[in-house]
Amino acid sequence: MRYRTVGGQRVSAVGLGAMPLSIEGRPDEGRAMATVHAALDAGVTLLDTADSYHLPGDEPGHNERLVARALATYGGDTADVLVTTKGGRGRPADGSWTVTGSPRHLKAAAEASLKRLGVEAIGLYQLHKPDPAVPFEESVGALRDLLDEGKIRYAGISNTDVGQIRRAHALLGDRLVSVQNRYSPAARDSEPELRLCAELGLAFLPWSPLGGISRSSLDGPSRRLPPEDAGHSTGLDAFHAVARERGVSPQQVCLAWLLSRSPVVVPIPGASRPGTIRDSAGAADLELTPEEVARLEVEAGVGS
Repeated sequence: MRYRTVGGQRVSAVGLGAMPLSIEGRPDEGRAMATVHAALDAGVTLLDTADSYHLPGDEPGHNERLVARALATYGGDTADVLVTTKGGRGRPADGSWTVTGSPRHLKAAAEASLKRLGVEAIGLYQLHKPDPAVPFEESVGALRDLLDEGKIRYAGISNTDVGQIRRAHALLGDRLVSVQNRYSPAARDSEPELRLCAELGLAFLPWSPLGGISRSSLDGPSRRLPPEDAGHSTGLDAFHAVARERGVSPQQVCLAWLLSRSPVVVPIPGASRPGTIRDSAGAADLELTPEEVARLEVEAGVGS
């Protein structure tokens, strides 16, 4: 396992996005726990969750409690594991994703997350999404207050643009350590945000990093396309061709390509089976050649 840095903490170069373990199509408790344990066995030390990762209108905080149980029942050392959670979104019974970024809500959400995770301070707490009805500085100010109170160790923001990153950095300084945006071969509209993160030394945590290779967890349970169909289905033939040539999965090639984009990138692929996260974790040790990277970037349209 190779490592990267989030704030002052070393983490695995590939994390686990725990969302699929709690939303629609989620596995049973046994398989969910086994998936987190498999991630830890593979050397994964970054676990990403959120208070809104649950079935619509049911069991808020389900994913946080699951992650806490998985850590508590793991037989090995978890001292170096960084758990990152998020607040500011909700899932009412209609299945929509709401946004609530008021300081009062964020502080209450952080308190609830603290209890569910069973920790004295949350490792990394992120604003899940800016609320257009609340001044951005007020939402980020809640993160500042939580930092000052010692309830969170680091702060991050998610689903933000360049201007918002600069504004959050101006308010939080080096206590802002991460940006979590959607980024994948099929969704590269966060290129400017990635460049800014590299400039500021912020970790960039791509969510849904396998877009174009497999479906996002937001679209339903993840699945890998059969090799013979994958290129035709995704339009990203080179990723599947390189995978066949190297004898690895397309998702490993995709994650290795993301890691090659910048040393601040730490992808957090989702998984709902032990084998899936073991495969994803293997991408940390997959070194693509310069020729392979160039080939993949041409197909992904980087620089176009």
